[in-house]
Amino acid sequence: MLKIGEIVQTLKGIVETRIGIVKQEIQNEFVEILSRLILLIVIGSMLLFAFLFLSLSLAFFLSQLTKSPYMGFLIVALIYFLVMLMLILSRDSLRVQDRVENLLKNFIFRMRLKRQQEKEEDEQ
Repeated sequence: MLKIGEIVQTLKGIVETRIGIVKQEIQNEFVEILSRLILLIVIGSMLLFAFLFLSLSLAFFLSQLTKSPYMGFLIVALIYFLVMLMLILSRDSLRVQDRVENLLKNFIFRMRLKRQQEKEEDEQ
């Protein structure tokens, strides 16, 4: 028969191993989420620069069309003001909030969702 001390040591080893595995899984998920957030920030920055240059180009183009050095910039500012006004009016819309929330969840937690789907497929 096994001694109780051996059983306790075996259980301790199993628990410690499981804790190590869980720590590793948490660390891997944290790194995945962090890398996706950094990627999101980089993509957002690049889109911001592209949007800025497109806005300036549109403003200069409209300035040439209207033959006024400031009218193009005023029209672009008015467009931004209207977009901002629409966003302010729709800020309490649950549908918009749900769409943004789902978009961020799908982007950031995509790997976790894939793993869960694979597990569900394996179980079936």
